[in-house]
Amino acid sequence: MKTIEELTAIASQVRRDIIRMVTIAKSGHPGGSLSSTDILTALYFSEMKQDPATWRRDALGQDAFIPSAGHLAPVYYAVLARAGYFEPAKLGTLRKFGTDLQGHPSVGHVKGIFQPSGSLGQGLAAAAGIALGKKLQGQPERAFVLLGDGESEEGEIWETAMWAVHHKLDNLVAMTDWNGMQIDGPIESVTAVGELNEKWLAFGWDVIVADGHDFESILGAFELARKQDGKPKMILFKTEMGHGVDFMCGNHGWHGKAPSADECASALAQLEETLGDF
Repeated sequence: MKTIEELTAIASQVRRDIIRMVTIAKSGHPGGSLSSTDILTALYFSEMKQDPATWRRDALGQDAFIPSAGHLAPVYYAVLARAGYFEPAKLGTLRKFGTDLQGHPSVGHVKGIFQPSGSLGQGLAAAAGIALGKKLQGQPERAFVLLGDGESEEGEIWETAMWAVHHKLDNLVAMTDWNGMQIDGPIESVTAVGELNEKWLAFGWDVIVADGHDFESILGAFELARKQDGKPKMILFKTEMGHGVDFMCGNHGWHGKAPSADECASALAQLEETLGDF
């Protein structure tokens, strides 16, 4: 398990990777990738049972992670690379013709990817299926999934929420990047989701609310989510879109926009290089 200081250093490098990847590609989704960086850093480097050397797509003997909001591919790829699933140098190929690092994750090319994602709302169902499979096979490991709060407007999310409770999937840990923004603006002005914690409680889930940019809060939430009580878990991480880069913070315009060369330089000046740029 990494220390808070080590997680902070990794997260800073992952944010640099995100900015540089999207700038080089001239397209991509930096806003939500930056807001979920600390969550995925803590997940892969401190909480989840995973090992690149023994990774299997059938998830036997390991935890599984599904990024339901597939447009957050930049942070997903950066974390996988820094965790040792592939060489960080490959990050520079994001969205290029013929690359393994497509704009949304696909399987069969990159080790560490369990499920293709991009059609919003489907990832929770995939993770629930993995969790049930583990239950039926008597495996002790868990399935994790990251949702967006805008994505929570999708009906399939709530169908799966009922199904997971019915099957008592306490080995399913869902997380929401609750940054309050989506591509068209603030969530509450597009299709208001209201108090997500009350909704998930009403559906019968264990609900944990945490600060998605504070590693002590994140790790504390993960500890609470280990409880085996017959209920699936939802961790609502309060975050800020574009976190770590001042001109992107809280600005939905950076949901799917690439920085210019000057904007890239400005962003990188705010983020410490800790592991070496690709």
